[in-house]
Amino acid sequence: MAPSRTTLEEHLAAQQALLTSDQARGMAVIISRIGSVASVIAQELAHAALRDQLGYAGGSNITGDQVKKLDVWGHDIMMAALLKSGACAALISEESPEPIEMPEGKGANGLVVACDPVDGSSNLDVNGTVGTIFSLRPSRGMDPAGPAALGPGTDQVAAGYVMYGPATALVYTAGHGTHGFTMDHSTGEFFLTHPNIRVPKKGKVYGINEGNISTWHPGQRAFVEYLRTPDKATGRPYSLRYSGAMVADVHRTLLDGGVFMYPADMRDPAKPKPKLRLLYEVAPMSMIAEQAGGRASTGTERVLDIKASDYHQRAAIIVGSPDDVALAEEFYRR
Repeated sequence: MAPSRTTLEEHLAAQQALLTSDQARGMAVIISRIGSVASVIAQELAHAALRDQLGYAGGSNITGDQVKKLDVWGHDIMMAALLKSGACAALISEESPEPIEMPEGKGANGLVVACDPVDGSSNLDVNGTVGTIFSLRPSRGMDPAGPAALGPGTDQVAAGYVMYGPATALVYTAGHGTHGFTMDHSTGEFFLTHPNIRVPKKGKVYGINEGNISTWHPGQRAFVEYLRTPDKATGRPYSLRYSGAMVADVHRTLLDGGVFMYPADMRDPAKPKPKLRLLYEVAPMSMIAEQAGGRASTGTERVLDIKASDYHQRAAIIVGSPDDVALAEEFYRR
């Protein structure tokens, strides 16, 4: 059967009609803008080595990561596009210590966008998969708008990501299911190819950086050891798949099932140290997974119930098939 020729803009218009929130129009405008930016980013990534865009720009961002040239470029192009949207009241980005306020989008219906423009940028120098992650929250008319994002993940009105792989895919949710689109590289337009994605109840694959095993919570170590132990009755062992880019690993999990995990560093149990950022990585991916019938947990609590207190706050995540995530939580309780 031929794929649907429904465009991203047409799908956003249909989703907008389902929403009762005052931010519905702004949501559609912003995600459409992000789709346009994704087309430009995909082109730039394809020619990055030829344009001297690989490698480090120098210095570190607010979360201590070394900044890549494409991190800076991606931040700048995303900021410019959101500024022109007229619907974004503030941008929270990995590359900016504080929210970037946008007067053009302020007001009762404005939206705060939290975004990691180039997720997994450490993969760029080896031509690996990278992505863009975004989250939309209501500004509630606050001025400045940025602090409106400091709430639980349930405040999100929409979330999504773009994956730049062999094909460029955009996946988003506005609270009515999770839907995937593929870009036609000849036009830069996105078409619906994966309507209403549903995560399998149980999977056969897990993704985690096993190089950090010595720092994991005991329950995390026990769960991974369980997944690696052969047992035909329960479909074990699971296969390990880990790319180093959250977008790629979560995308595989959404389509094929299983679980992706990035637990906290527990060398000091009194001071756990998660790696991924809550507002623009962990929370949006959790909303996407839940809307696809999956689950997202820290091991001890639902991710979307975590209330952010800092723009660059970090959080652990275990996300994917509902049965697999529930089992991980059981190991943590033990």
